[in-house]
Amino acid sequence: MNGDGLINVVTTRSTKLFVSMLVVSCFGLTACQTTKTVSSINYQGTPTGVDSKKKKKSEKQDIAKIRTALAGQYIRQGQLDAAQRQLEIAFKANRRYAPAYDMMGVLLQQEGSQLNLKKAEKNFKKAIRLDRNFMQAHNNYGVYLSYMKRYQEAAQQFEIAGASLGYEGRTGALENLGRTYLKLHNKPAAIKSFMRALENNSNSIVARIELIDLLIKNDDYQKARQLFQEVQALLGKRPLSPRIMLQGAKLAQSSQDIKSRQEYIQQLLSEYPLSKEAKLVKKWLRNPSATWK
Repeated sequence: MNGDGLINVVTTRSTKLFVSMLVVSCFGLTACQTTKTVSSINYQGTPTGVDSKKKKKSEKQDIAKIRTALAGQYIRQGQLDAAQRQLEIAFKANRRYAPAYDMMGVLLQQEGSQLNLKKAEKNFKKAIRLDRNFMQAHNNYGVYLSYMKRYQEAAQQFEIAGASLGYEGRTGALENLGRTYLKLHNKPAAIKSFMRALENNSNSIVARIELIDLLIKNDDYQKARQLFQEVQALLGKRPLSPRIMLQGAKLAQSSQDIKSRQEYIQQLLSEYPLSKEAKLVKKWLRNPSATWK
């Protein structure tokens, strides 16, 4: 997740790491070779050389897939050089494997230098050019564009990914779209995007949190309170973030529930005293007549 709270996807959705590690042990060693059969013709009369080429191509595809997945693991762990080495192997195996270019874009963006940021965009574009139906690349390119403050272009990429039925990251893309519309000061479009995210995934906490703030600003406290209760239920015993605590304080203030408001404030100031939410509460406490929005 970048500074704007947008979600980058850094794993390929079809490769499971534990299986990958087993396959890597074979593909990565020269000793893992097949032996030749006695017959050069199969039962259908097709030369085994054709099957051999298909098998070799399939193996190279598997290598590219596995190494790209491993690169994603390394990126999450902050091991960027190790991720780079894995992707070099992936490219060597298959120069046209779109997820590898997408992952390279994520890696270069993560590194963050001006030179690598320029290279990152080229890799995202290459991934999309190779496979326009690879929605993960559209989402990750959107995150990149938002990071570069090119919000209108970012919204276009998130819209493509968010409209793709069957895409596993569709909810995240719609959440990203809503946040991008907030950057563009288009609140109606943002609300619509967050509602679409909820329709796609009724357990989306992110969409609810964003909608709560928007509803509070519109004085729609009843709907905001309902969503807040749903967030609490979904979180269960997990700790509340500073933002959720602040929302709780605002909603308590709106209903003149002074006790609950004080509980949220005390919890916020105690657990996150240096957060921006705590600073805002301190400012309000110095001016009790200020609007709690």
